[in-house]
Amino acid sequence: MSTETIAAIATGMTNSGIGIVRISGEESFPIIDRIYRSKNGTKKISESASHTVHYGYICDGEKVIDEVMVLILKSPNTYTTEDTVEIDCHGGALVLKRVLETVLKYGARPAEPGEFTKRAFLNGRIDLSQAESVIDVINAQNDFALESSIHQLQGTVKEKIRQIRGAILHEIAFIESALDDPEHISIDGYGERLMRQLELLSSQIRELLLSSENGELLKEGINTVIVGKPNVGKSSLMNALTGKDRAIVTEVAGTTRDLLEEQINLNGITLNVTDTAGIHDTEDTVEKIGVEKARASLNRADLVIYVADVSAPLDQDDKRIFDFLKEKKVIVLLNKSDLQQALSEEEICSLTGENNYPVLSVSAKEGDGIKELEQVIRKMFFQGEISYNNEILITNVRQKSALEQALESLDMVRQSVQDQMPEDFYSIDLVNACDALGKITGESAGEDLVNEIFSKFCMGK
Repeated sequence: MSTETIAAIATGMTNSGIGIVRISGEESFPIIDRIYRSKNGTKKISESASHTVHYGYICDGEKVIDEVMVLILKSPNTYTTEDTVEIDCHGGALVLKRVLETVLKYGARPAEPGEFTKRAFLNGRIDLSQAESVIDVINAQNDFALESSIHQLQGTVKEKIRQIRGAILHEIAFIESALDDPEHISIDGYGERLMRQLELLSSQIRELLLSSENGELLKEGINTVIVGKPNVGKSSLMNALTGKDRAIVTEVAGTTRDLLEEQINLNGITLNVTDTAGIHDTEDTVEKIGVEKARASLNRADLVIYVADVSAPLDQDDKRIFDFLKEKKVIVLLNKSDLQQALSEEEICSLTGENNYPVLSVSAKEGDGIKELEQVIRKMFFQGEISYNNEILITNVRQKSALEQALESLDMVRQSVQDQMPEDFYSIDLVNACDALGKITGESAGEDLVNEIFSKFCMGK
């Protein structure tokens, strides 16, 4: 690992009250000694106690760059476990740039994206699952995603994976020992005992995999597509959900001709909402393109909100649209509930057949029924009220894939036991399961994977 001292701006490059320049590495203290001047001319700042704050100036020779507060953080009790200095200066983009340039001039090099967290990982302060949770905390879109990320940052995934992995390692060690010393270690009846252990471990992995669906939805949001015929109130619903006039609403059918996309937080649920063009037969070239885009967007949808005009009867266009919605989670909204009703819930149910889609009466224009829609979404995706309760949630595809690989390897061990294969066959697949789980925590992660993960981080973190 590189021992060079690195530095970066750790706050956004925009004008603000305070900005932070972070330095980490063995030359952090010599560098700050060269550029820091205290208000009262006391001893070198590097001679101060760890975790103390100092008031003074950053200077380039005799030139004062800025008036600052400097935090001294001595190894190993720091984020990277290295000697670390944080300079709190004024938050203007120009002054931040000048302070960083001074730090670089006197011995540091610019940090790469995520390099501070990468050093924390490589120095053993955090594992790979905790490192990934750092960027999840930064990118959290709702309270539940934030709670899950913080929980993972505290090491819950690491501890669970290490518990499962430790149990597998115990079985590998037993098999190897028994094969090396059969006179003293008996394997009589071992297959039956191993099967019970495999069932327990597989059950724990499956439980983690089940959490990944909720975890991904909480983290990334529910891909939601609003569909229906022209002029049924799709754009009014979009505006009601976002709380602003995001979509143009007129009495003219076919006003929406392209996809409108918006991410909204519906009382703790993140929805990635797409408002589509009305789906119907049309000869208008531009409108026809919009209809095709609407159909294509349905393939990516986690949830489809079908909007029908309660003041108009169903027709062939409605039937064609419902043909596109098979095997999708769908909520039917009978919109314009403030108008005289010409369409009933029973007619919708007769059209949807055995699908039993939830049907709600709403007035998107007046905002009526939106809370009820939220409750149905909660029940549909999160089995009712979303409550975090500190459970472990798998929130990214990489971890999910590693768990699936581990489960597949354990299934192969189980098959070998059932086929009465020699014990050394068990060991091969147990090692593969162990390696797959190690990818989650970083204990079996290659350099390329580590670099790919940290390249997604922001500068200064």
